[in-house]
Amino acid sequence: MSYPSDKNTRYKNTFVFKIVKYNRFLIEQIFKNQYIIFLMILVSLAFNKQGYGFSLKNLAIVAVSGGMDSCVTAAIAAKDYELAFAHFNYGQRTEARELKAFHEIADFYHVSKRLVIDYLHLSKIGGSSLTDKSMDVAKADLNNTEIPTSYVPFRNANILTACVSWAEVIDAKAIFIGAVFEDSSGYPDCRPDFFKSFEQTIDLGTKPKTKIKIETPIINLSKTEIITKGIELNAPLQLTWSCYKNEDEACGVCDSCALRLRGFQKLEKEDPIDYVERPNYL
Repeated sequence: MSYPSDKNTRYKNTFVFKIVKYNRFLIEQIFKNQYIIFLMILVSLAFNKQGYGFSLKNLAIVAVSGGMDSCVTAAIAAKDYELAFAHFNYGQRTEARELKAFHEIADFYHVSKRLVIDYLHLSKIGGSSLTDKSMDVAKADLNNTEIPTSYVPFRNANILTACVSWAEVIDAKAIFIGAVFEDSSGYPDCRPDFFKSFEQTIDLGTKPKTKIKIETPIINLSKTEIITKGIELNAPLQLTWSCYKNEDEACGVCDSCALRLRGFQKLEKEDPIDYVERPNYL
């Protein structure tokens, strides 16, 4: 049987030995923690890829109508955020078709957090050819500078208000909305100043710790640029619905169809959805 020497015993009781031993323990813990963090990242990537809703990214709400603009906006948001989708039924003519597009786009992006809100008061208020069946949906006039009959009074404010309420509950850091300044000559609630003002309202009307940004990433893009961005990001444009009038085949002659078709025509690309007719808007 061997016994430790007095020299070894004295060394192990020294202050230096204890410091070295403690530092070794710290180093082992650091490497162990780094390994755990690495595993968490791998698990996060795997879960996110499979659409289980687990992510290390901050959460953002995207207002998704089912149209092309909101779809491309979702594609942009997906680069930096975990997504939650909000959709609004307000008695519009194509309500069922837009809701179908919403869920198909949400499936494409594996979005588990979905909120569908019924804003029936907008159809009761009326004043828009989208919600009032006694009004006709006007044929496209891309040179018109007046507010079109399709304008739903203060719709974007209603949408943002609900999104802010939901954002406070689920701790979302941003709200994305696919407003386009190209439409602002007709729709006053699509102007950049409106969203800047609304963000200030959020700061004043929410809890002190709440910080929510309003993101309008395509607001200064033309329809051609939006389509190009969508193709670049592999956005599912074939799942979107823009028509104000029809739910089976897009009419091709309302303002929304005309803006969309003209965008594709400028790019000399085929719009992937079906139309009753495809006028040349160039």
